[in-house]
Amino acid sequence: MAAELFDEQYAPLPNGLPGPLPQVMVDAADPDVNPGREPGQAHHRADATGQQVDERARMAYWEAAGQRLDWDTEFSTIHSWTKPHPDAEHGPVARWYEDGTLNVAVNCLDRHVAAGHADKVALYFEGEPGDRRAVTYQDLLDEVSQTANALTELGITAGDRVVVYLPVIVETVVIALACARIGAVHSLVFGGFSADALKFRVEDTGAKLLVTSDGQFRRGKAVPVKTAADEAVSGDNNIEHVLVVNRTGHTDIPWTPGRDVWWDDVVTKQPTTHEPEFFEAEHPLFIMYTSGTTGQPKGLVHTSAGYLAHASITYDFLFSNPDVTQREADVHWCTADLAWVTAHTYEMYGPLSNGATQVIYEGVPNAPHTARHFEVIQRYKVTSYYTAPTLLRSLMGWHENGPSTEYDLSSIRLIGTVGEAVNPEAWNWARTHIGRDTPEGVPMVDTWWQSETGSTIISPRQTDTTFKPGSGSRPLPGVNVAVVDDAGNPAETNQQGVIVVTRPGPGAARTVWGNPARFYHSYWTDFHWAEDGRGWFLAGDGAKTDDDGDIWILGRIDDVINISGHRLSTIEIESALVSHPKVIEAGVTPVPHPKTGHCAIAFVVCRGDFTDEAAKAELTQLVAKQIGPVAKPNDIVFVPDVPKTRSGKIMRRLLTQLYTGDTLGDTTSLQNEPAVAKIAEVLEQRSSSQGR
Repeated sequence: MAAELFDEQYAPLPNGLPGPLPQVMVDAADPDVNPGREPGQAHHRADATGQQVDERARMAYWEAAGQRLDWDTEFSTIHSWTKPHPDAEHGPVARWYEDGTLNVAVNCLDRHVAAGHADKVALYFEGEPGDRRAVTYQDLLDEVSQTANALTELGITAGDRVVVYLPVIVETVVIALACARIGAVHSLVFGGFSADALKFRVEDTGAKLLVTSDGQFRRGKAVPVKTAADEAVSGDNNIEHVLVVNRTGHTDIPWTPGRDVWWDDVVTKQPTTHEPEFFEAEHPLFIMYTSGTTGQPKGLVHTSAGYLAHASITYDFLFSNPDVTQREADVHWCTADLAWVTAHTYEMYGPLSNGATQVIYEGVPNAPHTARHFEVIQRYKVTSYYTAPTLLRSLMGWHENGPSTEYDLSSIRLIGTVGEAVNPEAWNWARTHIGRDTPEGVPMVDTWWQSETGSTIISPRQTDTTFKPGSGSRPLPGVNVAVVDDAGNPAETNQQGVIVVTRPGPGAARTVWGNPARFYHSYWTDFHWAEDGRGWFLAGDGAKTDDDGDIWILGRIDDVINISGHRLSTIEIESALVSHPKVIEAGVTPVPHPKTGHCAIAFVVCRGDFTDEAAKAELTQLVAKQIGPVAKPNDIVFVPDVPKTRSGKIMRRLLTQLYTGDTLGDTTSLQNEPAVAKIAEVLEQRSSSQGR
C-alpha cells in the first residue's frame, strides 16, 4: 500500500500483520524502525519543537492501524494535510484513509460475531438500583440491528443528526452504534444537563431525532427527565420525533402524540438483522460538545475511519493485556459518563472494535455506599480501571487506609487516569491500595488527551518498569507534541511552557460544527505559522519537560497564576494542599491583586472540622514549604465541594467569578452544578460575618 503525504510517495512497507486485530507493529520511537535513536533514548525526542519527525515511520504506523479495521473498499491514501489558512480563517484540513469505505458498527460488532465470538460478553451492565445484564456480542448486534431498522422507520438517514439524552444504560450504547450503522451523526448529552443545555445542542446540530428516557436513577431516586426533554424541543428546531426509553417505569409523563414514541413500541418489533451501509472514511461519526471559558460550547466533529483506527489502536496499546494469551480475562471499566469523549473512545468504540469485555455502570460512586466501585470491581473481576483523578481523590477521602479487605481486588492489573493531571498523593494511594495485590503496585497509565484530539496523545506505557507520579511521560506512537514558549521555541527544561500537538493523529476533530472559523481561532491561530505554515495545534494546557525529557501537564493556560512575575501552576498548588491528610480536594484559581497582578485563592474540601483559622495557617505554610512563599494562597475558602466538569476537571474560572462576584459563565458542562450555589452561600456567609 502506498502512503501519500504532502505529494510525496513512499514505497509500500511490509507490516507483517497476523490478523484483523494485530498488536502495535510499528513504533516511530522504536530504534529498529528509526535507527537514528539509541535504544535507551527511544522515547525521547531529539528536538523539542517536534520538527524532527520520521514521517515514513509515522505513516507506516497509521497504515498498520488502518489495516486493523475491516474495509468494504480498501484505502490507498493514508493521510493528507492542507495548511491552515489565516486569511480565510479556516483549516487545517486533515484527511485519513479518505478513499476507503467502511462501517463503524460492523467493525465493533459484526466482524467479532463472524469470527466466532458471538457468545463473548461485550457489556456487563450494572444499574444503580442493582439491576444487571450481561450483553453478548450477538445480543448487542441484534439490538443495534433492531434499532437501525427503527431509525430508518422514523425517517433518519445518513447524515441526519440524532441527539441522545440518556443515562449510562445499554440503550445508550445501542443507539450510538445504530446511528453509526446507518450513517447518522450522533451527539450524546449528559443526562444531568439542564433543559437549556440540551436545547442548545438540539438546535445547533439541527437534529431530527431526540432520544431520551422517562427518568433516570440517581442516588436511590427516580429522577424525571422527559419534562426537561420536552422543554428542550419546544423552540425552533428540526425535531420530528422524540424516542423515549422506559428506564424508571414511569408511564404517566408528558406526551405529544405523533411526535413521541416509546422505544419498546418501535424498536423491539423490528427484525434482528440489518444490512449495513458503507461510508467514506471522512463521513462524520459524532459531534462532541466541549465547553469553553467564553461563548457557547463548541461542537467538535469527529469522522469515522480515522477516529475508529485511533481509538482502536490506543485502547489496545494502553489497556489490553500485553500477553495476548491472557486477553480473554480482560475486563475493562471506564467510569466516565457515556456522553463524555473518554467514554466514546475507551468505553464504546475502542473496546468494542477490539472485541473486549467491559463494564458500564449507571450510578454514582458513593450510593448506596462509598465502596460501590470496589464492589463492582470484585463482581466482574475488572482488570483495567480507568477513571478521573477527582474520583480517586474522593475514594482516598472515603477510604484513607485503602478499601476494606472484604473486597477482592486481585483482578486489577492496571489503573488509568484521565481528565487532568493526577496529584502524586492520589496516584500513590490508587497504585498501592486499589492495586494492593501487586507488591510494587500496579502500572499507572496517566493519559493526557482532549475532546479535540479524540484519543490519547501522551501517557506512560503499562509495560514501563518505572513510573513518575503525575507525569504524562511521553507521546504515544504516531503522534508528536512539543513544549514551547509563546514564540514557538523549545521551553527550557523544568520551565513552564505550552504544549502543542505538532503531529495530530487520525482521531483528531476536523472542525467545529457549522463554524470552521471558530475551530481555527480556538486551536490554530496562535501557531498557524509554525513549520513554514504547517501549523501546530494549541492544546490550551501548560506543561514542562524534566531532565529525562518526560512531560508534566500543569493545567490550563488560563489557570496559570502570574504572581509578581512568577508563573505558577494551579495544579502544583492544589497538589500541595491535597498532600495534607485532612484535605480531600482543592481548587486553586487566580484572582486580580493590586500589588502582585494576581494572587492565588484556594477552595478546599476537608475532613471533619478542619476549617478554622488554624487550619488555614497550617495549609498556607504547607504550600510555602512545598513550593515556596510566593505560592502561598492569599485566601483559603473551606467549601463542601468544588465545581467539576463531567471529565473531572475543576472549573476554576467559575471559582474566580464566584470569588470576585462577576457574572458566572457557562455552567452546562458541570457534573455537580449545586456546588456553585453552595460556594456562593459560603462566600456570602463569610462576607456577612466580616461585616462587608
